Amino acid sequence: MDTIFALASARGKAGVAVLRLSGPRAHAVAAGMVGKLPTLRVATLRPIRNMVGERLDTGLVTVFGRGASFTGEEVVELAVHGSLATVSAIETCLADDHGLRLAEPGEFTRRALENGALDLTQVEGLGDLLDAETESQRRQALRVLDGAIGKLVAEWRTHLVKAAALVEVSIDFVEEDVGNFDAQILQEVEAVAKDLRREIAGQGARERVQTGFEVALVGSVNAGKSTLLNALAGREAAITSDIAGTTRDVIEVRMDIGGFAVTILDTAGLRDTAETIENIGIARGQDRARSADLRIILCDGPQGTPPVDLALGDIVLFSKADLHPGVSGGVSGLTGEGVDDLLNRIAMELSRRVARDGVTVRRRHLQAMQGALASLEVVIENLRARGYVAELVAADIRHAMTSLDSLIGKVDVEDLLGDIFASFCIGK
Repeated sequence: MDTIFALASARGKAGVAVLRLSGPRAHAVAAGMVGKLPTLRVATLRPIRNMVGERLDTGLVTVFGRGASFTGEEVVELAVHGSLATVSAIETCLADDHGLRLAEPGEFTRRALENGALDLTQVEGLGDLLDAETESQRRQALRVLDGAIGKLVAEWRTHLVKAAALVEVSIDFVEEDVGNFDAQILQEVEAVAKDLRREIAGQGARERVQTGFEVALVGSVNAGKSTLLNALAGREAAITSDIAGTTRDVIEVRMDIGGFAVTILDTAGLRDTAETIENIGIARGQDRARSADLRIILCDGPQGTPPVDLALGDIVLFSKADLHPGVSGGVSGLTGEGVDDLLNRIAMELSRRVARDGVTVRRRHLQAMQGALASLEVVIENLRARGYVAELVAADIRHAMTSLDSLIGKVDVEDLLGDIFASFCIGK
């Protein structure tokens, strides 16, 4: 395998730049540039020289041994001064003097996967961590990167291996009196099925943490939705006017609310109108509102009625609270009254939805778990019905294990790797 190198920090002028080397010649090449290598995993200040002995810079050298590095290979990291000229000189030395190859996007991480230093879910977690914009995204990605999904799959697999072994005993010793293991098999399989159902139930909300939630503002014309949107966004994101029907299309503003990535949708005001374009805007707005994760329903005044049928989780407020001093339960985008309370309510509602224990976050994870659960439900049905064919039960258990193995990247994932690593930067 080639020894590769890349700039692991952002390219451009900086205080410090980090170059990473990985592969079978990493230690030898580093020794040729800095002299005797420092103790493993101890950053040591050393002069860095090219093949003719010219000093290129002085930097911190950290050496990682095979099996104890990010990629699982020999790795050296050079932390040098972050000028463009310094980085260029060291890269030229690595490529021209020592014949190393510049890493491709995501190649360090791919080697970590191939060498068993990371499983596929940890690779995805690393990608999500690099892309994290909010605190909730950071926390969730870090849990996945720490191997939470792999540990969960290992626990499920232990139950299924035990169940499969008991089925095999009943097959191999069918003519001998070795007892009936149906109850034990059922117990092991049902334990996994129960966990899978719970994990699947919270999947949608956890996936939304990564992609972002949508919150729709719904109300009649001139209900103050656009003014409220501007107040939430802290800028003039929408045109506001006393003229009814100003908002014709859905206006979107992405923001961080309580650590969650949220897109606020300002929809067209609801009313009966003969104007074709406005009717199209109203219909589009209602379609988006129905598919949104949360709706803020604005009523006209404290005694106003909601302009749409309410659904579970809707937040109902009366708008233009500045016109009704002393009355609680309202919000005003003009004065800011109730805006902080609304933001807190949105954050609390989203927190409630993601509060279920669980670690899987991607559609691929969901599909793998659904496949495993479908096989296990067939096993449970057969075991409860008695008179089952043991070989078929064994096959269904094996299929469930295969589905779970694909979740962490042990089987049938080669076609996914190109898409996953394409989004990684060169130094990862």
